[in-house]
Amino acid sequence: MLSRAIANRFAVASRNFMTSAIRKGDDPGGVPGSNLPFQIKNRFRLTVTFILFFGSGLALPFVLVRHQLLKQ
Repeated sequence: MLSRAIANRFAVASRNFMTSAIRKGDDPGGVPGSNLPFQIKNRFRLTVTFILFFGSGLALPFVLVRHQLLKQ
């Protein structure tokens, strides 16, 4: 019974902390993309950003292998 009471107190404290953190946040709630580290308004810029980000990660192993093969 004691462990259930402790668990309930922990749950209530956790819930109160999360709701207060959400209330104290300076982000406008309910706006899609407001909490992202990049802008999603401009589709062209978003596409170029994604291509550069994911393309660099995909190309890196091939560039490293080429460098090792040409190094001699």
